[in-house]
Amino acid sequence: MPEGHTLHRLARRQQRLFGGQDVRVSSPQGRFADGAAEVDGMRFHAAEAWGKHLVHRYRDGRVEKMVHIHLGLYGSFTELTAPLGEPVGQVRLRIEGASAGTDLRGPTACEIYHPADLEALVARLGPDPLRRDADPERAWAAISRSARPIGALLMDQKVIAGIGNVYRAEILFRAGIDPMRPGKRVLRSEFDDLWADLVALMKVGVRRGRIHVMRPEDDHGAPSYAPNRPRTYVYRRTGEPCRICGTPVQVAEMEARNLYWCPVCQT
Repeated sequence: MPEGHTLHRLARRQQRLFGGQDVRVSSPQGRFADGAAEVDGMRFHAAEAWGKHLVHRYRDGRVEKMVHIHLGLYGSFTELTAPLGEPVGQVRLRIEGASAGTDLRGPTACEIYHPADLEALVARLGPDPLRRDADPERAWAAISRSARPIGALLMDQKVIAGIGNVYRAEILFRAGIDPMRPGKRVLRSEFDDLWADLVALMKVGVRRGRIHVMRPEDDHGAPSYAPNRPRTYVYRRTGEPCRICGTPVQVAEMEARNLYWCPVCQT
């Protein structure tokens, strides 16, 4: 599933492509036909992200409508040059502007949103490190009173919105924190450092279009876990030597997701 920086990057890109234009909106597949008809011909006002959720805002005079998108495991956008050709595959949503378009396939959610829907979404999400209005105090309040492992709390979108498995593993390694440690045993200073590191790393992800977590002095040695991926400290490096101390990287399952860590560097 895409992590939060991907959605913020998508929102910025789509704002540049369609912002201020009257756009054609359709659902070639048909599953979003009624929703697409509601916003077809309206002005694309804004694209915003909250964690792993994307919201498009359309306006016609004083009337505003919203489309909420959650990519889930399989959703993806394909950018196109106008004029657009015939849709290929199961295109749930097609947006066509003056010089470009985009096709959405396979999302978990693509639906019309009303103001109350957006309010409910934002209320159930934790602060998003990439949003200017993020309040880290909300995340600290949830973590500092919880007996759940910090590794589980960081993946809980109700605690912090936008973190996925890569960022979870890597920021805990960079902080030297054992992912099994209960949230209430994380020091406030450690949380502040975690939050600041997360904000900085996710901003890099938005700029580069890919996750980059290695400090310059450590960005060498063993290659990445897969082609065209950046190096990681522990993520998907099970049994390989830690880049810092040489201890084999460990893996365990935590709440149905693989968790990677170094038992020496993270205490």
